[in-house]
Amino acid sequence: MKRKISLKELHTFGLEVCATDYCAIHSEKQLREALPLTSPFFILGGGSNILFTKSFEGLVVHNQIKGIELVEENATNVWIRVGGGEVWHELVLWSIEQGYAGLENLSLIPGSVGAAPIQNIGAYGVELKDVFHHLEAIDLATGQTQFFSLEDCEFGYRDSIFKRAMKGKCLITRVILRLSKEPVFNTSYGAIQQILAATNAPVSIRAISDAIIQIRTQKLPDPKKIGNSGSFFKNPIIDKALCEKLQKKYPKMPVYPMGKEAKKLAAGWLIDQLGWKGYREGDAGVHTQQALVLVNYGKATGQEIWNLAQKIQASVWANFGVKLEAEVNIL
Repeated sequence: MKRKISLKELHTFGLEVCATDYCAIHSEKQLREALPLTSPFFILGGGSNILFTKSFEGLVVHNQIKGIELVEENATNVWIRVGGGEVWHELVLWSIEQGYAGLENLSLIPGSVGAAPIQNIGAYGVELKDVFHHLEAIDLATGQTQFFSLEDCEFGYRDSIFKRAMKGKCLITRVILRLSKEPVFNTSYGAIQQILAATNAPVSIRAISDAIIQIRTQKLPDPKKIGNSGSFFKNPIIDKALCEKLQKKYPKMPVYPMGKEAKKLAAGWLIDQLGWKGYREGDAGVHTQQALVLVNYGKATGQEIWNLAQKIQASVWANFGVKLEAEVNIL
């Protein structure tokens, strides 16, 4: 246990904030020994999906449980058990080295493995739930190990039970994924197809991963250079009637189907249409290349970034009648 620790290097916005207490957890045994956790507490993973609006007056529990092991295998699939403290992108690279398919479209997503189910991370036509088998977690009230199946997790669009009924009640220690030895490539996004065509390379899990890394590197700022948390807002899901109304006014508006009665819009497009891309207030700003990304140019406070986010939400609501929800956790 450490006291009064700076969190600047432990989250990707790079804000000057501290925690009253800090504890790094490297094993299930160590976590059980730390229970009961003093209140208030916050579980930190890779720090890539959090905006601290002020210093945290409580205990930050940092999940650093490591390890990747093969637990089952057959002719077509492998099941791997991964520590919640592993870096997500490093797991993706490991899976590609082994020749296992399923994670390549999720390349370069920041954060930890333990945080991935909370958010049901997704990109370029693939979500975590597509490769998820089950997870292990420790109940923070009892210290007992809990198991959550795919159904138990209640995955939705950037959503799960861990954002709702189970929020703050457990710590995800291990995630079990089912990967494939027989890849089915998902190259439905035009940008991926363009890069693959330009390189003239045969389609493979590595080629897809390389293409996505190239796309994300071009579109998204490196947190080591400019503080950010990637996509700040979720892509909004609206009903069919509102979508049709907006499409009449904005025929070029990107729309993605979400079942029979709902449609998903591109939050970045909505924000960009209103002129927010590249906007700056002091050191809080909207990225010049991607309107969905809010940035800390150096000395912004979390509250200043959140104030800017709320202005963008109000602007989108006033102009489109669409509510933007933060994808990032606001503390």
